[in-house]
Amino acid sequence: MNEPAQRTRMSRVDRAWLRMDGPRNLMMIVGVWLLEPAVGYETLCERVAERFLKYPRFRQKVVPGLFGAQWVDDEDFDIHQHIVRESLPRRRGQSARQALQQRCGELATEPLDPARPLWQYHLIEDYEGGSAIIMRIHHCIGDGIALVSVVLSVTDGGRSPPELEAMADAEHGDWLTRTVIQPLTGLTVKALELSGDGVARSIELAASPKEGGLALARQGLRVAADIGALALMEDDSRTLLKGKPVGRKRVAWAEPLPLDHVKAVGKALGASVNDVLLACVAGAIGAHLRARGDEPAGKAIRAMVPVNLRPLDEAYKLGNRFGLAPLVLPIGIANPIERVYEVRARMGELKDSYQPLLAFGVLAVAGALNKPAQDALLGLFSKKSTAVMTNVPGPSVPLKFCGSTLRQSIFWVPQTGDVAVGVSIFSYAGGVQFALIADERLCAEPQDLVERFAPELETLTWLTLMLPWEEAA
Repeated sequence: MNEPAQRTRMSRVDRAWLRMDGPRNLMMIVGVWLLEPAVGYETLCERVAERFLKYPRFRQKVVPGLFGAQWVDDEDFDIHQHIVRESLPRRRGQSARQALQQRCGELATEPLDPARPLWQYHLIEDYEGGSAIIMRIHHCIGDGIALVSVVLSVTDGGRSPPELEAMADAEHGDWLTRTVIQPLTGLTVKALELSGDGVARSIELAASPKEGGLALARQGLRVAADIGALALMEDDSRTLLKGKPVGRKRVAWAEPLPLDHVKAVGKALGASVNDVLLACVAGAIGAHLRARGDEPAGKAIRAMVPVNLRPLDEAYKLGNRFGLAPLVLPIGIANPIERVYEVRARMGELKDSYQPLLAFGVLAVAGALNKPAQDALLGLFSKKSTAVMTNVPGPSVPLKFCGSTLRQSIFWVPQTGDVAVGVSIFSYAGGVQFALIADERLCAEPQDLVERFAPELETLTWLTLMLPWEEAA
């Protein structure tokens, strides 16, 4: 006799992400691995079955209900429905990279099958002398911190979920705990002036689907005041990147920049690596707009930046445990050094802000509302921002996958509502990888924008070297 399918109640936050799919933006995290030498289809299937599927969530589909949604085991699960072979046809004059970028853009707008677990791998067996794997995972399954740990656990030497959790308390730990979870959690706790346990309790209060009516009413009153604070934020400056998207995506990435180079500039200016990178992003966006006749002088745009709210002892659990912090990017400041200092000042303001936890609470409440009410509530975020931007530190040494070298790892953050631009920064193997996804109506040439990051860093470096030592210290 067959056992009944296992069912788990979906949290309200995860449900909010599930229902955030729209005609112009899907809530999928899309990524690409470039591998050398090539990896075969059956080899990929075996590795995914052995490592990836140890996380039960990837065998479960979503079953909506009247009062929520549930994760339910897919009794007809077939790994070959989730790992598919892809060819990469090329138009005349189109490079392999351009063809791959085109395919990634197409897949970013192609919904996952709601009758199956919400993930898929696309294997291109022959790409630039190796292979390319395009990954698509719905955001309702987990946030970036959780999914990075899960996806990288399938690499050679990667650990299964129980071993990963045990390693969090080990003397040396693994690279994810050392370089991602611990720093981000520490910064968030400091910013919110709460202990790690306090953050966890606040999150559980917001996310729990079991709260009674009185608790929900009190929570609603508290979040109503927070929503007012969001609504009072000034609207973004009008630029070519702000407008109504059409729902066709284009993606781009640049060659990695040396991370040591970025660190040296930051040290010389008394700024963090993040300050330098974000200043380069602001400069690249400003230069891109200026080249298209949209003068950025005196303008700034707002990017919603994910902030980890996950306690260390839950670092490897799936689900969404992050807030959103609104960061103002000074695209109108022409002087690169002045731009770094302005970004540093803006980041300092965020450290005294409760905005990340506020945004988490808004998402939790949104997940308990009907779909039209949720859309109206979450419309606040898209009206007040031009982009979504994330920065994830990765391993400092190249990883292996089924004996092949992972030479490049690229991913794109999803956008919601009418937000048309997503900027992703990922450090890996001593380099910093910039990637961009954008609606083609508002940014038809994303490659032009990402190619401007390197010149921005180069200019900033030369200006830093020219500063008097006492000023740069």
